This record gives sequence, C-alpha cells and structure tokens, in this order.
Amino acid sequence: MRSLIWLFFLAFTAHAQFVLQKSPSAASLRGVANVDGRVAWASGTSGTVLRTLDGGGTWQTCTIPDAAEKLDFRAVQAFDAQTAIVMSAGPGDASRLYRTTDGCRTWKLIFTNPDAPGGFFDALYLPPHGEGWLLGDPVKSGFYVAVTRDGGLSWAKVPVSVQPETEKGGAFAASNQSLAMGVAGPVFGGGGGLLYRGEQERCPDPVQYNDPNACATHVRFRRMTTDVGGADASSGIFAVAANGKAMVAVGGDYMHPELAAHTASFSVNGGMGWQPAETMPRGYRSTVAYDAESKTWIATGPAGTDVSTDDGRNWKPLLPDAKAGDSVDADRNWNALSLPFVVGPKGRIGRLREGALVGK
Repeated sequence: MRSLIWLFFLAFTAHAQFVLQKSPSAASLRGVANVDGRVAWASGTSGTVLRTLDGGGTWQTCTIPDAAEKLDFRAVQAFDAQTAIVMSAGPGDASRLYRTTDGCRTWKLIFTNPDAPGGFFDALYLPPHGEGWLLGDPVKSGFYVAVTRDGGLSWAKVPVSVQPETEKGGAFAASNQSLAMGVAGPVFGGGGGLLYRGEQERCPDPVQYNDPNACATHVRFRRMTTDVGGADASSGIFAVAANGKAMVAVGGDYMHPELAAHTASFSVNGGMGWQPAETMPRGYRSTVAYDAESKTWIATGPAGTDVSTDDGRNWKPLLPDAKAGDSVDADRNWNALSLPFVVGPKGRIGRLREGALVGK
C-alpha cells in the first residue's frame, strides 16, 4: 500500500524551485534568518556572517567578530537590518554568542559556553520579543538548556533531568532547527529519533513576585520516541518546526543522505504524540519550514527538497523547473531554511521563487 501511495505522489511531482543568488563567500553556510523579505542574514564557517538589504540582490560580507576567525557560526537570529545575534557551535568555549547593533560593523561577545571545556551549543531560538532559548549537548546531569528574557544578554540555565538513552543521543547543529517552540514550551530533537517536549509549569506565586525571570526556568521535559533516523550516531532528528498544534520533525542519516526511510514524523496535537509520515521525504533532510501563504511545509537538505500540504503526513518532490530557468541542482545541496531564503555549502544561497508553492 505504501508503495502505491509513493507512486501516486510521484505522478504529482511539483515543479518550482529556489533561484540561486550571487554569494560573496565560499564558506559552508548553516545559519539563515529572514527579517522581512528584503533584510536577511546568513552565517557559517570561518566566522562568516552575510547580510542583504535588497532581498538577496546583493549580499554583504560582515566584519568578523574578534577572535572568531576559526569559529563555525551555525545560527543567526536577526531582529532588523542593524541588530542580530550569531551562535557558534564547537567544543567548550568555541560555543559562543556575539551581538551586533550597527549592521555588523562591530560585534560584542555576550555569552560563552559556561560548561567549558565540555559542552557544545546546537541551536538558538531568539524572537524579537519574549523568551529566547539556547540548546546544547548533554553535560553531566542532562542537556544544556538556557532561557533569556532580555534579548540574549543574560541567560538562566533550565534544569533538564532527561538524558539521551546512549552517548550518541545528543542534538544536532546542522541547521539551527533541532530546537523549536511548541504550544506548551520548547521542543528539541536528537539522535536515535528521540524528541524532548517541554511544558512550562505554573510558577509559584512567591517566586514570581520576587523574581519574574526565575519563572522561565520552570519547565518539565518529557522524552519521546519518533520514527526519524536509526541507531547510528549519524542519524536522528535534525530539524523540528511548529505551526500551532501541527509539528513536523525531519532528519535521517547524514552519512547516507540518499536513504528515503525514517526521514519524517508529524504531530497534530502539539507534540504530545508522533506518527511516521505515510509518504516520506526522499532522503535525509536537515531543515524544514512552513509557508503560511500556501499552507505548505517544505523540507530540504543535501539530497533534495520535498513539500507537504497535509501537515507532514505525505511528502512529494519539489524539483527544478527547467522552463523557468532553474539550475539542475536547485533542489539540493542545501543546509538551512528561513523562507524564502535557503543556504548551503560553499557559500550557496537561494530564494524560493515568489508564488512557487501556491497550488502545490
């Protein structure tokens, strides 16, 4: 039955794709943040940060933060054309946060991994307002999770009692999407298809009165199992995204990106229960996003791109459109999404063609 469904969806392959943009960098790009369709930021290896103010027509190479020439900026969170925070991922004190408020002319180091020489940052979620979250690999008693209420200038560690079942069960820093915000609290995925759902509990009145910021650390995490990935250390959940109670988790095995099994799961109840996709993406996918205009989920990675219009239950290929002049590899060699922008290795940047997903 599943093979018949797969053949059915192949018959309705979508043709619309990412338009490649001129990049001033050859760095491996894994972080991208769209602000408003015109302003966007990207980040990657060798302390690389890029910025566009014209929708990707031109990309500017930013000043490298002090002592960051060898850092790998796996995440960037942007607030406007002038303000952004980048997160480097690496062992010990190679995991850091830098902030700019002058359009990336200068940077300030605002946070360094407190667990050095251990620890490793994986993902950063930092909205313009409200709580922000930082995820790192397990250290001693559990995963490193921290929360901020001042835009990332200060962080409070959240106790996380759950741990991966094996030493290979940490999170992945492939696209800054191993962490997402669900309807009840932060949700993050990791190796072996394990997913950790946070529920923010009511803060005791005396604590709330004396220290409002302390209430953000009242989060209870529950470990769950999904169908994404396998037993190898190179497989698991690489990206999680939410749209209300609908949630999607994608991944697979990055050492075998062509394997089209165990690459996606979905939830319709805010992450309380997960089901494997009935028609899977065609290989390992490192990033996923939801397009509200077309009500379409899109997942991409090194080996291809797929879309779903039923909240992750079924996926179909999104292939280059030769008639529109798409590059033959416009659907692949990508790492991270922040629609409409996508970034990948060797400075690769693309933008989803306007209206590409409508009717898909």
